[in-house]
Amino acid sequence: MIRGIRLRLMLALLVVAAGALGVAYVVVVPTLEERLVEAKLDQLQRDARLVAANLKDFSRAQTLAEEASGGVLARIVIYRVVASTPLVMGDSNFESRDMERNVLARRAARTGELQRASVTRNGRQFAEVAIPLEGAVVLLSDSLADPLSSVEFVQRRLLLAGLIALGVALALGYGAASLHARRIRRLERAADRIAGGRFDEPVVDGGNDELGQLATAFERMRSRLENLDRARSEFIANASHELRTPLFSLGGFLELLEDEELDEATRQDFVTTMREQVERLGKLATDLLDLSRLDAGRMHIETERVELRSVAQVLVEEFRAVAEQLAHELEVQVDGEPVALADELRVLQVGRALVDNALVHTPAGTRITVRVWAEDGLAGLSVADDGPGVPSQHAEHVFERFYRGEGDRASGSGLGLAIARELAAAMSGSVALRSQSGQTVTTVTLTAAPALSRENEAAAVST
Repeated sequence: MIRGIRLRLMLALLVVAAGALGVAYVVVVPTLEERLVEAKLDQLQRDARLVAANLKDFSRAQTLAEEASGGVLARIVIYRVVASTPLVMGDSNFESRDMERNVLARRAARTGELQRASVTRNGRQFAEVAIPLEGAVVLLSDSLADPLSSVEFVQRRLLLAGLIALGVALALGYGAASLHARRIRRLERAADRIAGGRFDEPVVDGGNDELGQLATAFERMRSRLENLDRARSEFIANASHELRTPLFSLGGFLELLEDEELDEATRQDFVTTMREQVERLGKLATDLLDLSRLDAGRMHIETERVELRSVAQVLVEEFRAVAEQLAHELEVQVDGEPVALADELRVLQVGRALVDNALVHTPAGTRITVRVWAEDGLAGLSVADDGPGVPSQHAEHVFERFYRGEGDRASGSGLGLAIARELAAAMSGSVALRSQSGQTVTTVTLTAAPALSRENEAAAVST
C-alpha cells in the first residue's frame, strides 16, 4: 500500500506524464510513417505516369527504362503482355518470370487499373506503383529505407524526449508534492495545537487553492474557539466573583450576629440583608442553570399560543410594588390582540428581565410602558422608558453575559438580558435595544400565531 501524499502525488504525476507520452507515441509514429509512405507512393505514381506517357515504342522499352531510372531515382520495370499468361520484358523474345512473381504488376494487368502498395521483400520494404498500358505494365519500385529511417529517428527522439519529460515530471512532482506535504503538516500541527487548547498562534497559509481555503477555515475555527475559551474563562471568573460577593457578605453578617450586644432592630436589619443576599444567590444559581441548559441545548421550549396582553398584565402586577418603591410609573399599552407562538413561561421570563432592567437602570420618577403589538406576521412585547438612554459604548454590549455598565445596581449579575436574548432565539425570535436621549426601548419579537377558525375559537373559549 502506498503511503504518504508526497509519494502519491509524485506517482500520480508520473502516471499522467507517461500516459500522455504513450498516447503521443501511439498517435504520432504510425501517422508519420503512413504519411511518409503515402508521399513516396504519390511521387512514384507521378513518375510512373510520366514514364508511361513517354513509352511509344516497345522495342525501346529497356532503353527507356534504363534512362528514366536515373531521372526518377527509382527502379523501373516495363512488362509487355504477349499472351494471356506469359509476359515478357523489353523485346518480345525475352520471357519474364518476374511478372508472374510480382503481385502488384499481375493485378494491374488483370484489372487494367493503377495499383500502388507498400511491399516487403527479403526483409526490406519497398514502395511500388504499377500502371497498366495497352499490352504492357509499367512498374516503379523504390526502397522505403530513407522514409523509415526518418520514422526511426523520430521514434528515438520521442523516446529520449519522453525519458527527459518523465525525469522532469519526477523532479517537479517531488517538489510540488513536498510543498503540499509541508503545507499539510503545518495544518496538522495547527490542528494539534488547537486540540491541545493552544489558540495563541494563528493558522497562516498563503495559498489560494483548496489547502489555502482549508487553512482559512482552520483559522476561523481557531478564532472562534479562542473567543469561546476566553468567554469561558471570563464566565468562570465572573461567576466566581458573583458567588463570592454575597457569600462574603453573608459570612460578615453571621459574625456580627454572634455579637450578643446587638439590639433587636439591628439584628433584624442584618437578617433582612442576609435574606436579600440569599435571594441574590438563588437568582444567580437559577440564571447559571438556565445558561448551562441553553448552551447544552437542553432547555425545553413549548410551542403554544401565548396571549401577550395577559403576559403584559402579569408583568405589571408582579413589578407594581417594586415600581412604587422606586418611584416609577408602570403602565400597559395594548395594540390589537397580539398572540404569539412561543412558550408562555419563557416569554414571562424574558419580559421580567426587560422590565427589571428598566426599573433598575432609570432614575426615580421615570415612566415605564409595557407595550404588546402584532404586525406583519410578528407579535412582540416592548418595554420603553423615558430615562436618559443607554450610552452608545454600552448599547452594543448589554446582551453580553456578565456585562454591567456604569451605574448598575450592585446586586445585578449581568445575566438577565443575555438569557433573554438566548431564550428569544430558542423560540425563533429576537431581542433588540433601541436607545436615544430621552427614550430606551427593548423589544422581544416573536412569530405571530395564525388566527383561529370559529370552531377552534369556540373550543378555546370553552376550555
